[in-house]
Amino acid sequence: MTTTTATATTGTTSSGVADPRLPATPDTISVYTDLNCSFAHVAVHRLHETRRKLGLEGRIWFDFRAFPLELFNREVNARPGVDSEISVLGALEPEAGWRLWQGPDWTYPVTTLPALEAVHAAKSQSLEASERLDRALRHAFWAEGRCISMRHVILEVAAATGAVEVDELANALDTGSARAAVTAQYESAREGRVNCSPHVFLHDGTDMANPGIEAHWVNGDFGQGFPVIDRDSPEVYEELLTHAARLL
Repeated sequence: MTTTTATATTGTTSSGVADPRLPATPDTISVYTDLNCSFAHVAVHRLHETRRKLGLEGRIWFDFRAFPLELFNREVNARPGVDSEISVLGALEPEAGWRLWQGPDWTYPVTTLPALEAVHAAKSQSLEASERLDRALRHAFWAEGRCISMRHVILEVAAATGAVEVDELANALDTGSARAAVTAQYESAREGRVNCSPHVFLHDGTDMANPGIEAHWVNGDFGQGFPVIDRDSPEVYEELLTHAARLL
């Protein structure tokens, strides 16, 4: 697993072009994740809960960016690997919502790309709509065992948020209006520019990969062995959010 030390970047590439990983405004935090990544499920839960605790709701927003593991790994994010992480990561944040997959294997999500696309498409309505859809899709997968690969499931989850205009989202999915943006987010993350899911970036270039958690795998890599948590420091989320608030 990656280091969790926060570092400051220049905010620009070597050619002087604005760094596409960074949020456009100081009141926004870019969060690169996949929806079926257990480490990201912990991180997103902690981001939301820490923001609420600090009274920063409505002042700091999360811009969720796609870090599609299936494209990086060129294969499905394997269920054995995901299952092996649930009891370990679930113990860190049980309130995030977790459950082992109860359905038949053929109902397990084979892709998260449509759901990632939906999260981005919802930004055209508002960041709040996108945030709430992202969190609801995570809960649908991790806690409810729903196949978030499927269009009708994505739209049902969106409707239940009460924050997403579902017809508008359906049109975005059917026309693929957000697809190019998701591909661009993937491209912005390639070649080590984003270390993993999750990886957060602040407007001033401060970034942190897999915030607060260091882990290693025992008895094989992902899909064969299981993770062991070497360090868990949830207090780094308060540090991140407090620093973001200073940029306002």
